[in-house]
Amino acid sequence: MQGLKRTLTVFMLAICLPSPGKAQQQCTNGFDLDRASGQCLDIDECRTIPEACRGDMMCVNQNGGYLCIPRTNPMYRSPYMNPYSNMYPRPPAPVPAPNYPTATRPLCRFGYQLDESNQCIDVDECASESHQCNPTQICINTEGGYTCSCTEGYWLLEGQCLDIDECRYGYCQQLCANVPGSYSCTCNPGFTLNEDGRSCQDVNECASENPCVQNCVNTYGSFLCRCEPGYELEADGITCIDMDECSFSEFLCQHECVNAAGSYYCSCPPGYLLLDDRRSCQDINECENRNFTCTQQQTCFNMQGGYKCLDPVRCADPYIQINENRCMCPAENPGCREQPFTILYRDMDMVSGRSVPSDIFQMQATSRYPGAYYIFQIKSGNEGREFYMRQTGPISATLVMTRPVKGPRDIQLDLEMITVNTVVNFRGSSVIRLRIYVSQYSF
Repeated sequence: MQGLKRTLTVFMLAICLPSPGKAQQQCTNGFDLDRASGQCLDIDECRTIPEACRGDMMCVNQNGGYLCIPRTNPMYRSPYMNPYSNMYPRPPAPVPAPNYPTATRPLCRFGYQLDESNQCIDVDECASESHQCNPTQICINTEGGYTCSCTEGYWLLEGQCLDIDECRYGYCQQLCANVPGSYSCTCNPGFTLNEDGRSCQDVNECASENPCVQNCVNTYGSFLCRCEPGYELEADGITCIDMDECSFSEFLCQHECVNAAGSYYCSCPPGYLLLDDRRSCQDINECENRNFTCTQQQTCFNMQGGYKCLDPVRCADPYIQINENRCMCPAENPGCREQPFTILYRDMDMVSGRSVPSDIFQMQATSRYPGAYYIFQIKSGNEGREFYMRQTGPISATLVMTRPVKGPRDIQLDLEMITVNTVVNFRGSSVIRLRIYVSQYSF
């Protein structure tokens, strides 16, 4: 029998069933309706189908079908093996199919079932979960069957549901993360996701919560911090610290720059007044304002940044006082022969560190005699060699400062003018006692 099972290739069997709900019968495959008798008769496929069995196979008709068996098979002997052999009788005539009564319960086609009224209705395989769709598919019921479709986020390829990479097609405006069957959109820092779940909107950081210490400027996707005048931004981009304007330049103020929170101001030393430009200092004339402490016998002499109380001129012997600032040595006095004929007192002030060379004082003869010429020189007080006399004409000369003089300092120079007259054989001199008061500051 095992050899027989290996060689049998085709077996078809049909059963004649009555059609549901009708008196006229319908025959299944392998039978044909005999209109005269109204019965389903077997069809001899071996005669009606050309080459029903091919090769070394032999066709044997069966009730409702046929068999294809080898022509020689020692393990199988059947009276139907060789219909042309006289060794075996011919197969019996086909048995007529039974004639079922019309009232028999009808059968429905595949995909249908009987309802209470014995009517064939569609079976909803999706609702009854009798479908064969995989979890990534959606069951869609159809008349007599169903179809499997892919869920959203998948597409069907050769019967398989493959995930759609939405990020590849630019579903998100900024950041996209693909997940099985879907995707997720996010935004860069400084943006927020809109209600559509795809587009991004700039976040106004300055409106919600000012992250800056002082001023906040919103930008697309971010923000910038700005500081008030007089402040500068720290490295963290948020904090503002005071700017030391005084460290930028030494020329902001004429005297002293004082840094303040978010600003600066200039100050002047005592004896000066800050001008309207808020940087320059101007000397206060204490003598003119009578803001001094000199006695009635003293003379108030104003200088840059202060004043001097000058005592009255007192002429030393053998000089006699001609006026308040001039002393004369009489020619008839024997003690005056080697002394200057007159001593004139002059006072001047000067700022500290004055640029050099600088002409600071001019000296000249008040009268000129025939045959006379004049020599000008510094007689005393120039031990530091900071000055020299430059003759500018026959009767005049200029005191020149050659080295800067730092104050505060008081300098007294005796400037001598020597008169030489060769006609009358005369030689005499006059002195200007110049007292220079150098202030502490350069303004």
